[in-house]
Amino acid sequence: MSRKPKKGYFVRGQFVAEGSELDLEYKRELKGGLEGPSRTELKRESTELQELGAALLTLRKDLMEGLSLPDKLVDGLAEAKRITNFEGKRRQMQFIGKQMRLLSPETLQAVREALDIQRLGSAKDTQALHLAEAWRDRLIADDAAVGEWIAHYPQTDIQQLRALVRQARKDAVPVTNAAVSQGLAPRQGRAYRELFKLVRSVLTNGESDNTPDETEDE
Repeated sequence: MSRKPKKGYFVRGQFVAEGSELDLEYKRELKGGLEGPSRTELKRESTELQELGAALLTLRKDLMEGLSLPDKLVDGLAEAKRITNFEGKRRQMQFIGKQMRLLSPETLQAVREALDIQRLGSAKDTQALHLAEAWRDRLIADDAAVGEWIAHYPQTDIQQLRALVRQARKDAVPVTNAAVSQGLAPRQGRAYRELFKLVRSVLTNGESDNTPDETEDE
């Protein structure tokens, strides 16, 4: 026979059972006019922790491993990822929310910082991607852009850069009225993709040279 859950509330990650010594202490503080957790504050904290738990479902594996979360929470998150049923997912997220409220303030702060790292990293990667795409298109379209690139990034393998630009231009279908009428889109061959990788590698100091080009499958 399952035990009936105790009634209570959470304060800063700690469960306070109704009628307990801590509950009575909070009530005495409220009666004495001292600051204590209001229902609104408790509800706000509960909602924030529920949302934090949901965000953990998207956290990268390397960042998750650095948090040293309790096994019960880690297992709960893994189970939530497997559940597809709406009601089952909702109940599992409630369970995760309860586990989040048991975490220490230090662990909760570490969770927030890990999520911030992931968000900032994603934004930075997207910005670098768009910059590399813009430079690739300029290099193919304009000879002056090649000289400008070399002036800004003299560490580039200039021979390889010029060869890729020449080949990418050869591969491209001329944008003419005839080409448009035939439905011919510009080809995006190997040189086009390799030029993008070269540009991105230089822009990121080699950190992204092994990342697949999003245009490879096009």
